[in-house]
Amino acid sequence: MTAAENVCYTLINVPMDSEPPSEISLKNDLKGDVKLKTEALKKVIIMILNGEKLPGLLMTIIRFVLPLQDHTIKKLLLVFWEIVPKTTPDGRLLQEMILVCDAYRKDLQHPNEFIRGSTLRFLCKLKEAELLEPLMPAIRACLEHRHSYVRRNAVLAIYTIYRNFEHLIPDAPELIHDFLVNEKDASCKRNAFMMLIHADQDRALDYLSTCIDQVQTFGDILQLVIVELIYKVCHANPSERARFIRCIYNLLQSSSPAVKYEAAGTLVTLSSAPTAIKAAAQCYIDLIIKESDNNVKLIVLDRLIELKEHPSHERVLQDLVMDILRVLSTPDLEVRKKTLQLALDLVSSRNVEELVIVLKKEVIKTNNVTEHEDTDKYRQLLVRTLHSCSVRFPDMAANVIPVLMEFLSDNNEAAAADVLEFVREAIQRFDNLRPLIVEKMLEVFHAIKSVKIYRGALWILGEYCSTKEDIQSVMTEVRRSLGEIPIVESEIKKEAGELKPEEEVSVGPVQKLVTEMGTYATQSALSSSRPAKKEEDRPPLRGFLLDGDFFVAASLATTLTKIALRYVSLVQEKKKQNSFIAEAMLLMATILHLGKSSLPKKPITDDDVDRISLCLKVLSECSPLMNDIFNKECRQSLSHMLSAKLEEEKLSQKKESEKRNVTVQPDDPISFMQLTAKNEMNSKEDQFQLSLLAAMGNTQRKEAADPLASKLNKVTQLTGFSDPVYAEAYVHVNQYDIVLDVLVVNQTSDTLQNCTLELATLGDLKLVEKPSPLTLAPHDFANIKANVKVASTENGIIFGNIVYDVSGAASDRNCVVLSDIHIDIMDYIQPASCTDAEFRQMWAEFEWENKVTVNTNIIDLNEYLQHILKSTNMKCLTPEKALSGYCGFMAANLYARSIFGEDALANVSIEKPIHLGPEAPVTGHIRIRAKSQGMALSLGDKINLSQKKTSL
Repeated sequence: MTAAENVCYTLINVPMDSEPPSEISLKNDLKGDVKLKTEALKKVIIMILNGEKLPGLLMTIIRFVLPLQDHTIKKLLLVFWEIVPKTTPDGRLLQEMILVCDAYRKDLQHPNEFIRGSTLRFLCKLKEAELLEPLMPAIRACLEHRHSYVRRNAVLAIYTIYRNFEHLIPDAPELIHDFLVNEKDASCKRNAFMMLIHADQDRALDYLSTCIDQVQTFGDILQLVIVELIYKVCHANPSERARFIRCIYNLLQSSSPAVKYEAAGTLVTLSSAPTAIKAAAQCYIDLIIKESDNNVKLIVLDRLIELKEHPSHERVLQDLVMDILRVLSTPDLEVRKKTLQLALDLVSSRNVEELVIVLKKEVIKTNNVTEHEDTDKYRQLLVRTLHSCSVRFPDMAANVIPVLMEFLSDNNEAAAADVLEFVREAIQRFDNLRPLIVEKMLEVFHAIKSVKIYRGALWILGEYCSTKEDIQSVMTEVRRSLGEIPIVESEIKKEAGELKPEEEVSVGPVQKLVTEMGTYATQSALSSSRPAKKEEDRPPLRGFLLDGDFFVAASLATTLTKIALRYVSLVQEKKKQNSFIAEAMLLMATILHLGKSSLPKKPITDDDVDRISLCLKVLSECSPLMNDIFNKECRQSLSHMLSAKLEEEKLSQKKESEKRNVTVQPDDPISFMQLTAKNEMNSKEDQFQLSLLAAMGNTQRKEAADPLASKLNKVTQLTGFSDPVYAEAYVHVNQYDIVLDVLVVNQTSDTLQNCTLELATLGDLKLVEKPSPLTLAPHDFANIKANVKVASTENGIIFGNIVYDVSGAASDRNCVVLSDIHIDIMDYIQPASCTDAEFRQMWAEFEWENKVTVNTNIIDLNEYLQHILKSTNMKCLTPEKALSGYCGFMAANLYARSIFGEDALANVSIEKPIHLGPEAPVTGHIRIRAKSQGMALSLGDKINLSQKKTSL
């Protein structure tokens, strides 16, 4: 065993620049005053940790330092005795240790409780039975000390001694049981009970049986240990469940959130009865509402979502939907998002009405709150949730639509767009709601501020106004929104400055001035203003057109054409027909005239001119074919799109439910709990063990088919085989940090002293601590661990060298330069999904773009796409239907998210050059967009490296 592998529980920071002192100077310092002794002892500890033996100092310390009563020295001595070699090379205890043992026996009887307690803690770390044996009576006596600090450390000392050397204190469980019965202090009881759980479970159960009714009165630290015991006992022996389940129910009422959380988790694993699930879920909901930490809220919400995944538990949770919605009072957007999703998954026809009432109240609340930055996003979430409720439960749509349509005039375009999408789907699917929607749309039409929403509203009005009165109302609203026509003439008049009635002459504010003489003088000015010229006073549609947005004019032309053609079919009078068509044509002509003039900020585009001209031609001819295209086929296209979307949603829901439903094959063996052997029961996963492993970062992931091969893939050779020091590293990526396990081999016949692994990082990586130096014997090896923190998703490089001194050589320090370790970005990227609208929004917002040219030997488009998805961990957002078939061209959107919450978008645009023959490889581009430069560049590098398919 090398010096680096000796068991030590204490970590000490070592200043690297200090020169190691000589043994003689240390001896002299250890004989000096208390301050000198303290400093010398620190140096001795550091040198021993670095692999120095220093056997000559042992007696000096025993003679001159051990008898001192100074508390700092006593603390340092505990560390010194922990790390100093206590045995001879043949494994026998050093004679000097008898003197040390006597000193510690005196410390265990010391009147100061701190010295007693810290000595007991030190004894937990000793692994020599010969040293502990003479101290046993003193340790037992400490169980009766007046101070709880001494008693609780005495329990820990007895537990570790019993675990390591049972023969020294064979009656420990009995002793601790008696101690537990009479003990009043919570921390002492907790330690004693903890020992009984691990040393003698039956005694722990006996004690719990005697005080099971008082469990609620115990301290939270003891209650947590009781929950763990009950879980372990019931896990190993299910017949005990009935005995302890009442106790777990009681602990759900504990005042400690930690106890409630653990008790709820344990109750769910012990019982699947509806009452138990309801009690646990209620407990989780209370925790989410009362806890202020958002991380806690998210963790507990995940537990509720896990409960929902179980088909039989889902029914119980459906009754608690209204309680779950109380969580929406939390201001954090992520918590609200998860809560709404959970509520939507649990909603049923029984509680959908109540859910909609709550959501409507929440939507109205967001209208009054503007100061919070997430309000707009929260409103969007609420709108989408209400949309989903209305689609699943059509009866609710009539209640929801009037409230939501108020938001069409909202400043936040995203929320208004969601409302518009919902309204479009509702008006198409629910014929009975059409009059209501059209009426509400006409009410809010003039208040719409966003041009995109305005276009959508025009389309809906043009498509679904079917009565003469509605058509007239639409025309009135359009005229009102367009202002005075012809537009060009009225605007030129305004520009020319012809006086209008609203012009007014005003006197400016009177200003007092002081003259040189010290007397006052007044000064005023006459000014005329024309508020009509201000852009804000323009009607909305006129404002859009003068800003140069003529796409809305093309949309208006289509709407006017539809309603004019419909008006002709509804009204028989020729005069009225012609009058209406002429009005529609006048509006289009005046817009065309405006577009060609110099008044708008941007001239009209050719596409928009073509569209408006086409509509004018259609209205002038009024052919039946055009009537069909405008008034029937447009709606059919929408109907096809919505039905395809609905089909896709149903398919994904079906897949989800199939995943959740546990299918049992006809020939599967039936497992009876009562007949299960104990060892088979233990094969089930222990939740406490799993959570401990997860906290330590040792989660056992499913390895590849050959576990050795998968681990060896991550080993990087750092030096050459002919270097004096050979090194290789196993790179273990554990979410936010990387552990480098470096094997260092001394290939020389010399002893290498102060062998230090020096590391540096490039990119968003940070070295947590410097690995401590060690001494390597000839042809010896050691493992050095180094932790690196990762802050963002980008390719990082770790580089460095190994420096060492050769024992007895007079030369300078030797240095071996290490190869670079490249950290793969793929360890942090996970596939994710988002809506098309979110993708487009992010695509517009993200400023870093990386364009990668396709350079591959793959000849099939679909195969290339699958290869890219596999090598980048991204998810394809383009539906399978859109990618099916073959046309020699393919475009797809990809999306992924890193564990740090960074988004990565990619657009694959590839084609098969048919003119080059069937064996020609795929060509094209991949455009990557991300918020950070590192993410965009790293993903591009990854695609470049893995584009070509490797031949097996």
